[in-house]
Order: sequence, then structure tokens, then C-alpha cells
Amino acid sequence: MTDVNRDAAPDLFSDSWASGPLLGFDTETTGVSTSSDRIVTAALVRRDPLRGTTVDTWLIDPGVPIPEAASAIHGITTEHAREHGVSPWVALEEIAARIAADLRAGVPLVAFNATFDVSILEAELVRHGLPTLTDRLGGPVVGVIDPLVIDRKIDRWRKGKRKLVDLCGVYGIDDAVDLHTADVDVIATLDVLAAMVERHPGLAEMSLADLHGFQQEAHREWAASFNAWRTSKGLDGPGAGLEWLVDAR
Repeated sequence: MTDVNRDAAPDLFSDSWASGPLLGFDTETTGVSTSSDRIVTAALVRRDPLRGTTVDTWLIDPGVPIPEAASAIHGITTEHAREHGVSPWVALEEIAARIAADLRAGVPLVAFNATFDVSILEAELVRHGLPTLTDRLGGPVVGVIDPLVIDRKIDRWRKGKRKLVDLCGVYGIDDAVDLHTADVDVIATLDVLAAMVERHPGLAEMSLADLHGFQQEAHREWAASFNAWRTSKGLDGPGAGLEWLVDAR
């Protein structure tokens, strides 16, 4: 496995995935269940060194009430979504088509805690009778980069929380404000990833296939450790799934 802490200059990797383009993705939802909750807002931010940055956002009427606890996080109420949101069928098709097209073209999909966003998107596509990413790609979703999973591996013993706002602090992203709006979260995630590659340039040497395997192994290692900790504390519940990008809660 590539040593991600090897001392090298990031500009040596201008032909790697790290040089872009990159497609950032985030959702805000009605809750934390990937199988039963709904997407309320979503954002795709494409950073391309040749064509610049494009930001696309969607406000969706999820068709169900948005709990007050969720509204308190992302600021979207049931009434606002019903009045201004688009149909889930329209938004989900647009989002999935964009993601699948870029993944087929070799453009990485970057998402913080990607397991949640990929899993809830797949569940929503099934719910609305639309082809899933797996259907569109003809196999498992690969080419995903998750700064959370990478950070847990390369800086395992660092104390403190690892929410997006915490990683912004760790990696010196000073302009990360108003997190919990999908587009702002995506931009912050892309900034964190860029700073992470600068600090750990060996990441940029990995092919997307190697990086995928690296993240699978890193997630499985973290999940096993987390579940063992839960057991030691006598905590109930399913704990963390061992498979990265798969969540059927």
C-alpha cells in the first residue's frame, strides 16, 4: 500500500486524480435513516482546472413532513419545500445522471461521509422507480473519495471529533461558514480534500482503484474498532456497518 505520508511535492502529481476535475456531492435530508428518510436538498459542485467551478443545487419536496429537528439543522421547513421544491423524480434523475456520467468518465465523486449520501440516493432512486447508480454504472459504485474515511486512517490517533467543521479546523479551512447547507458543505469538503492531499501527498500517487481499496480497508478497520468500543460500553443497536458505501439503516 502506498505510504500516504511520503515527503513529496503535490505538483508532482499533476496527472493524478488530485489535479481534477472533481465532482463534490452532498445532501440534506429528513433524518438519518438511509432506507426510509428523504432528500430535501442536494448539491453537486464540479471543480475543473480548465473549465472552472460550477455549482448546482436542488430543493426537493420530499412528499413527507420534514421533522423539526431536521429543519433546525438545514433550515428547510415542510411548508417551504412544498411551495418551492421540485418533484423528487425530476431532481433525483438529474442528480443521478450527472453523477453516473462523471464516474463513467473517470471523474471522482467526493463526499464527506459518502456512505450516507450514496446510500440514501440509491434508496431514493429505488423508491421513485428510477435506475440506481449501480444500474447506470453496470456494477458497484467506484471512484468515490471520502475525506472522513481517509482522515480516520491517516490521522488515526488524533483526539477530538471528526465532523466536517472539525476537519475544516484541522486542515486550515478558515472560510467554512454556514455549514449544513448542501453547497457550502460540498465546497468545504473539496477544500479539506485539497489540504489533505497537500499534507499527505502520497494520496495523490494512488490510482482511483487503489484509493478505493484503501478506503474500503480503512472503513472496515474503523468500523470494527468502533463496534468493539460500543460493545465494551454495553451499548445496544447495530453499530457501524463493515462495508463502505453500503448502509441499509
